[in-house]
Amino acid sequence: METEGTRKIRVRWVKSAIGAPKDHKDTIRALGFTKLNMVKEFVDSPQVRGMIAKVRHLVSVEEVKP
Repeated sequence: METEGTRKIRVRWVKSAIGAPKDHKDTIRALGFTKLNMVKEFVDSPQVRGMIAKVRHLVSVEEVKP
C-alpha cells in the first residue's frame, strides 16, 4: 500500500552482466532481475538507490508519476 509522499522508481535491466564482476551480478539478482529488459518498480529508498548506483551502467532508471 502506497502512502502519501512515497515515491517509486522504475528500473529496467538494459545491458547484460556477462563479463561483469560477481558482485555486480549478485546485485542484479538481488534486485530481482532474471531476464534482460525486465522492468521492476521499487519504493525509492537509500538502500535501493545504493544498489542501482553499483550497477548504473547495466540499468536505466525513471521516476514513476503518481
